[in-house]
Amino acid sequence: MKIICIGRNYAEHAKELNNAVPAEPVFFMKPDTALLIRNRPFYYPEFTSDLHYECELVLRICKLGRHISEKFAHTYYDAIGIGIDFTARDLQQKAKEKGLPWEKAKSFDFSAPVSRFVPVSEFKDLNNIRFSLQLNGQTVQEGNSRDMIFSFDAIISYISKFVTLRTGDYVFTGTPAGVGPVKIGDKLEAYLESQKLLNFEIK
Repeated sequence: MKIICIGRNYAEHAKELNNAVPAEPVFFMKPDTALLIRNRPFYYPEFTSDLHYECELVLRICKLGRHISEKFAHTYYDAIGIGIDFTARDLQQKAKEKGLPWEKAKSFDFSAPVSRFVPVSEFKDLNNIRFSLQLNGQTVQEGNSRDMIFSFDAIISYISKFVTLRTGDYVFTGTPAGVGPVKIGDKLEAYLESQKLLNFEIK
C-alpha cells in the first residue's frame, strides 16, 4: 500500500504557512513504513527539533483505478478515517530554501498515525464531515470537509491521472489551520464527528 497526501487543501492553512492557494491539487507520498496504527505511541525522532502535527481526513481506496472520471470517483473509496501528517518543519524549511525535495521532512518512519476507518455509508453528507484535534485536552484544529478547496472526488480523479490507485491505499486529504509543534509527553486526540478515533502519546 501507499499513502498519498494532499497539501494546501484548506485556504486558511495555506495562508498560515505563507503559501499560495493552489489552482490544482498538490500531492506528495509517504511509504508504507510511515504508517502508525492502533493508537501506538509516537516516538519523537532525533533528527528534528520542530515537529508539527497536521490533522486530516483519510480516504481508504477500495479498488484499482487509473484515469478516474470525477463523476465515478466516489466508488473508489469505501471508508473514512482520521490521521496525522507529522512534519519535521525545520527539515522542510531547509529543503525549501535550497529548492530541494522535502520527503525526509514528511515521509520518515511512523510519520502517519491513522485511525480505524468508518464506512462512507455511515455519513449523511460527505461534503459536511466535521473533525478536530486536541493537544493535551485543548482543541487546536477544527475542520470540515466542506471547506476543502478540492473535494474528495476531485482529489481522487486528479491523483489517478498520474498514479494508479490500488485497494488499500490511503489518501490524506489536507489539513485545516491550526498546525503546531508537539513535544515529548504530549497527548493527541482526534475526533471524526463525535467519535474519538485517535488517542496516543508522544514519547
